[in-house]
Amino acid sequence: MTAYKKIAYQVTSGIARITLNRPERRNALDQELLAEFRDALRVSAADDAVRVLLITGAGPDFCSGMDLRVFADDAADDLVKFESEARNFGDLLLDMRRHPRPIVAAVQGRALGGGCGIATAADLVLASGSAQFGYPEINIGFVAAIVLSILRRSISEKRAFHLITSGEVISAPTALEYGMINHVFDPAVFQERVQEFVASLASKSASALTMSKELLYRTDFMPVEAAVEAGAQVNAQARTTEDFKRGIAKFFNAKPLKKI
Repeated sequence: MTAYKKIAYQVTSGIARITLNRPERRNALDQELLAEFRDALRVSAADDAVRVLLITGAGPDFCSGMDLRVFADDAADDLVKFESEARNFGDLLLDMRRHPRPIVAAVQGRALGGGCGIATAADLVLASGSAQFGYPEINIGFVAAIVLSILRRSISEKRAFHLITSGEVISAPTALEYGMINHVFDPAVFQERVQEFVASLASKSASALTMSKELLYRTDFMPVEAAVEAGAQVNAQARTTEDFKRGIAKFFNAKPLKKI
């Protein structure tokens, strides 16, 4: 297993876990952490034993966003360097979108700025009832630019505009109302509910999960005719998989339900 400095990575029972591991900095993102994160995504994508990928944060917070200390150390206006660093974060979000397995973000504490972007880029988001989400970049004259296209696909245009221009930090229930996240769990049982959720997801057909994710994102902004045709092709491909054949056999061999 690859040894990382700023993340932790492990695979158990088909679930790969990437933990942002800078609790002393509220798991703030820097270029080294981003590089390690992207490597762990690559490793998990190539591992046939992985059925679901879970992203968490060490300590009380999920991720506070980009490490502002790094920005403060950039004395020169090196636009080429800035663009390279920005693309590294953008490529991370694309790596998540292109990953063949479902990605679940489990958010407790704060998910702000780039940290909120990572959560939003996940396929599913589970939140503790005490979690907070937001894009406060505007408050320091910065722009929540890279995450915007992902956010815009998750919530309405007006809510996205409000979040990135107000810098407001919202609660988990509000994020659920907006459509940014999927479930809110009581903080007292959050870890148990997360484990139950990802274990249930991991029990599903690996091939069907992969094909479902790929089709969902491939049909973004397709004309309806093209999207339906893409769906027809995936439908046909799914019928050739071993998982489908086993599922059909299991269905017809199941004990009939008793009539009432």
